[in-house]
Formats: sequence, structure tokens, C-alpha cells
Amino acid sequence: MTQDDSNVIQINGQTLTGPQVVAIARNMMPVRIGADALQSIEKARATVESRFESGVPTYGINTGFGALSTKAISKDECTTLQMNLLRSHAASVGEPLDEEIVRGMMALLTASLCRGHSGVRAVVVSTLTQMLNNNVVPVIPSRGSVGASGDLSPLAHLALVLCGEGEAFVDGKRISGNEALEQCDITKIIPQEKEGLALINGTHLMCATAALALHDIASICEHAVIATAMSIDAAKATDTFLDDRIHKARGQSGQRTVAETMRNLLDGSEILASHAEDDPRVQDPYSFRCSPQVLGASMEAIARVTGVISAELGAVTDNPLVFTEEDAILSGGNFHGMPLAIAMDELRIALCHIAGIAERRIEWLLSGRDIHNELPPFLAKNAGVESGLMIAQYTAAACCAELRTLSMPASVSNISTSAGIEDYNSMGATAGFMLRQSIELCKQVIAIELLVSADALDFYAPLKSGSGIEHMRATIRRVVDQRDTDRSPSPDIANIASFI
Repeated sequence: MTQDDSNVIQINGQTLTGPQVVAIARNMMPVRIGADALQSIEKARATVESRFESGVPTYGINTGFGALSTKAISKDECTTLQMNLLRSHAASVGEPLDEEIVRGMMALLTASLCRGHSGVRAVVVSTLTQMLNNNVVPVIPSRGSVGASGDLSPLAHLALVLCGEGEAFVDGKRISGNEALEQCDITKIIPQEKEGLALINGTHLMCATAALALHDIASICEHAVIATAMSIDAAKATDTFLDDRIHKARGQSGQRTVAETMRNLLDGSEILASHAEDDPRVQDPYSFRCSPQVLGASMEAIARVTGVISAELGAVTDNPLVFTEEDAILSGGNFHGMPLAIAMDELRIALCHIAGIAERRIEWLLSGRDIHNELPPFLAKNAGVESGLMIAQYTAAACCAELRTLSMPASVSNISTSAGIEDYNSMGATAGFMLRQSIELCKQVIAIELLVSADALDFYAPLKSGSGIEHMRATIRRVVDQRDTDRSPSPDIANIASFI
């Protein structure tokens, strides 16, 4: 994948990048197919047509599917076979997938087909790009994938729209697939041998979910580190535990990087200087003192997962695969979603820790503990008459409780399908749905910590924190007024969450 210019992304068989998926899925960046991709598509298609004409039994071309793969299909039934495949597999239920997820699926499916191992005609890929560029977004009920033979059912709903069936959103309006294509002057396709299978065998729902999630998690991580540094000063904690010698001695790169970032954020803090001597506290709670270790471990896990997802953005996850140089068509299991399922399970665990340790700092700042904390209980201006931010911590605790429930790995929950021939499934789509929920919950917890720590720093005026922290506090104050008396924290939390 190469960026042809600032306004169009050219798909030419190379690996997609995460930012490119985001640009297509969320910002509706136009796409076009490159000449090299078209050449690869045509070569692979010629191999499929040669095998079809030979009559040699080949899965996906002249046989049935799944548990019915031993059934031979005559030449005159092959087109009916492909269309029936799409219709029968479009069996999903529930609320529709978010349009950004569907656009991401379409982008990944297009890129995969352009790598020349799927054997579809060029018209299939060009129809997909026309739909993307005209914002024709198939309506895909969200539940139906077990993440093993790819995202079969969701992709079948997507593919039906290419054929003028199913439903689609066009600029937000829900209409029939046929009406959507006609409205945008797009000619529907009639799937030929192997094309139906190529359209639905793939990890594109799982991968689109993971790619968009990584983009959002990067912002959460950045704000989580800033929120931690703010809380350190808000609690008048020491910065001794951030000393690089400590982190160098352990050799964990994640915690060392986090500690360095927090040192830079706190650099020049007048609040740190105000209690540098004669502070009766010997050590701070783990939620402060061990924050580089916890956040660093979480971010290293995220970095590991990023490599898995980046590889998938350049993958071909169809079955069978066409290898033109050897004139071979090989059946395998690249559609299995386990790499993504485990990756998204791990991401949810990382988010659970990022939010969990933040909630503990929130509670500490609001606790009013006399020995270790000079802030008023719940940061109330008139404690007793006012409750301050007491219930904001309840909300953070509720989010963390749900995050812990969502951290249960989906990938270990196998259910056999297709009369037992598809007997070990990844449940990667489920892992993805849970990940999107976890991202939203974690974001809210970090927003609460930013709100609480910003309000706590107000009590130390005219002393200021480090320049990096003061920059964040100014950003918060642009969307949240200083708190002089009780008011609902919910709008404030929402305003902060909006810029994370």
C-alpha cells in the first residue's frame, strides 16, 4: 500500500498501515487500484479459470463448502453455488456494525484481493472500491462470526450488496442493496467460480476492529501517562521512584520509557520543590510508586500486539490460495482468526491494568487521608455540605469492574461448527467487540483521573506543576470550568473523554 498523493490511497498489493485503515474507515479517504495489483489479479484469475475448465475437483471452485466439500458441483451450477453461498451464509443477528468497522472491512478485503492469491476478477475489486468511494456501507448485523473460517457471516452480508442484494447505508440512510448501487451508478456483480468464497473467507472484521482499536489505544496510553504524572504532583508524591537508575537496573524498556516521560512532564514543578525537604512520608502507594512498572508492562504488551496486527494488515486470509508461478491452488487455514483473537484478548488485559491503577490514584486523591494527603475529602470546597467528586470515583470503580469482566479471554471459548469439520474456532470477533467496549470504559477512567488531578492541582495555587502537566491542565480548562461548588461531573468527564 502506498500513498499516491494526499487525497487518494493507492492499493497495489502492499501492506496496509494502521493510519491508512483509519483514513479510509473514519475519514472516507478515496482509494484506487494500482496497475501492479490489476496484473496480479488477472494472473490469479487465469489460473482459477484454467482449473475450472479442467474439471479437476478443487475446493471452492467446483465442490461444496465446509462439511459439504465432498459434493462435486457441475459446471453449469457453479454460479448458482457462489450466489447461494453468499445468501445462506448471511445469517448474522443483532444491531448493525458501526460504519467505520464496515468501511475498514471493505478496505482490508480489497487490499487482500489485490495481492493476487484469491483468483477473483478485477471487476469484483473495482466494485468494492466504487462502493468505498461512494460511501455505500453494507448493513451487517454484528453477531454471527466465530472467527475461524474467517468472518464468514458478516462478510456474506457485505458481499450480498456487491450483488445488489442485502441492505446498505448511503450517507447514513438505510436502503436496499440494489437501490444503493443504482443510486451511485454502480453495476452489481454476478459472482463466478471461487469469487463468493474469496469474498467471505477472511479475517477482515477482526482485523479492522483491531486496527481501529490500536489507533484509539495509542491515545489512551498517551493520556494515561500524563494523568499519572498529574496525579503524582496532585498527591504531592515524590518523584524519586522515577529516577532512571532504578529502571535501568531492571532492564524493562517499557517502564523505563514511561518513567522518562513522566520525569519530563514533571520537570520544573514548583509543587515537587515545595515538599522536597522534611516530608514525613517515606514511600508513596504502589499506584504511584509502581506506575512505570504497571503502565510499562501494559504498553509493552500493546507493542507486541501491534506487530501481530501489522502483519495481518498485509495478509491474504482467503482459502484456497492461488499461486500463479507454480500453477497451484492450495487449501489451508489462513482464515483462522486465532492470532488476532489472542492479540485482542491481551489488549483488553492491558487496558484493565491501565484503568485499574488509575482508579486507585483517583481514590487516593479523593480520600482525605490525614497522614498522607493534605487535600480536602473528595476535593469538596465545603465538605459535608458538598460531596465534591466523591461519586466520580464510584464511576471509575464501576468501569473497572466491567473491564475486569471483559478481560476474560474469548479465544479459549471454543464451540465446534459445520458438523464438526470446523471444530476449533477462535471467537476473534467476540474478542473484538469486547475490546471496543473496553476501550470506551478505559477512556472514561482516564478522563476521570484527568478531571480529579486537575481539580486537585488547583488547591496548590499559586504553585505550578511541570510545563507538560500545565499544558494538559490548560487543555482541560478549555473544556471544563474550575469547580467552585458542587455540580454534575458527568458533562465534565464527557468533555475530557472527547479529546482523548
